[in-house]
Amino acid sequence: MNNIPFTKYHGTGNDFILIDNRAVGWKPTPEEVAAFCHRRFGVGADGLMLVENAEAPYDFRMVYFNSDGNESSMCGNGGRCIVHFAHQLGIFTGESTQFIAIDGPHQAWIKNGFIQLEMCASAEMKPLPNGDYIGNTGSPHYVQWVEQPISLEEIQQRGYHIRHLPEFEKEGINVNFVAPLNENSLWVGTFERGVEAPTFSCGTGVTAAALAYVAKTSSQKENNRISIQVPGGNLEVQWTWIHGKTSKILLIGPATRVFEGIWKG
Repeated sequence: MNNIPFTKYHGTGNDFILIDNRAVGWKPTPEEVAAFCHRRFGVGADGLMLVENAEAPYDFRMVYFNSDGNESSMCGNGGRCIVHFAHQLGIFTGESTQFIAIDGPHQAWIKNGFIQLEMCASAEMKPLPNGDYIGNTGSPHYVQWVEQPISLEEIQQRGYHIRHLPEFEKEGINVNFVAPLNENSLWVGTFERGVEAPTFSCGTGVTAAALAYVAKTSSQKENNRISIQVPGGNLEVQWTWIHGKTSKILLIGPATRVFEGIWKG
């Protein structure tokens, strides 16, 4: 399909192409998405999202594709960006919205220039015998601890190895490297499946890192927020304690509108 209006966004360096698909009804092929997202021959992005119509009580539907062209699981930074985009389109007014994504319903708020996105209600990270953690926060994640932040090159090398272990080869998994900075702050670097490379930020990944740190560190039981430093900026994860478990998990950070254009195909 030619002549498609789009808007480019990023959430702490995790960048996306957003398209209002409510009237168009475009059904992209994996090849079209991959061409759109290509960093040399296309617009360039970690993923592409469609805003589509949804039945009440939801204001819209979020459809997300990785840059390899395949429809994927939930993207936290993408969710924050699409909320800002939907607000700019006038799909909802005020500071709050409800939308539906592949992992179920989400609520979000625009407050003080930041997007607060409620993450997957069933998000949980479980320990492995080697001390790492694994779980699903809307997308599958593997969390490995490092003593200090590592380079994008090392994230690529180590992340590629874990993502392609036999148990993860078919479905893929996102790999997060996490370094504690202080009691309430983490550094997180992510290798993303579908992108098959490090990204500057990953919303479901920082959520996974925060929940793994909570599970690992008993001193965190008195806290309900962790600041996250990623290569592309800063995010925050907040939650409510209910019966000793994390609930109402919020991913908080900026969503930046970069530019608009017309894709000629």
